[in-house]
Amino acid sequence: MKREFLKGLGLEDEVIDKVMAEHGSTVNKTKDDLQSVTTERDNLKGQLTDRDKQLETLKSKATGNEELLQQIDQLKQDNKEAADDWKAQLDKQSFDFALDKALTSAKVRNSKAAKALLDVENIKLDGDKLTGLDDQLTALKESDGYLFAEEGAPGKWTNGKHHSGGGITVDDFKKLSYAGRIKLKKDNPTKYNELAGK
Repeated sequence: MKREFLKGLGLEDEVIDKVMAEHGSTVNKTKDDLQSVTTERDNLKGQLTDRDKQLETLKSKATGNEELLQQIDQLKQDNKEAADDWKAQLDKQSFDFALDKALTSAKVRNSKAAKALLDVENIKLDGDKLTGLDDQLTALKESDGYLFAEEGAPGKWTNGKHHSGGGITVDDFKKLSYAGRIKLKKDNPTKYNELAGK
């Protein structure tokens, strides 16, 4: 996210600083999570490679002992299955991460609900690009548009207190009755979250 984009929306410098700080903490957390997963993956790869080398060394020393050779072959097969399982888990994790990122970019409000409505079996991860998702998202926007954040330019912020496009100020919100707040949350959840400070 760039400062110029936020300035173009008419936000004041103080608000921009807060948005950039929050965005930075989110990006840093995502980077840390990715680094953690990458490190774990590399460690597991190293362990599997070491295990395979140990088995080959043991096999060369066990020549002539058929029972031991069978055990070694079984261990090699078990290692291969473990490596295949690990790769499948890593591929699934990469797919889930890419799908979540794509849904966030598509401004999906509730990715769990959107995933339930998508035919995930027909979405494939090709490198870092998801194939088969765009058409499904287009259809989902038409059939279940409530799952997506509203498109359009936001109104201008004034004095950091209210949104000129919304018609209700923070002070008005504070004066609303409980029933009024529930109605606002139901009718306009985005505005409700803005005013409630969420």
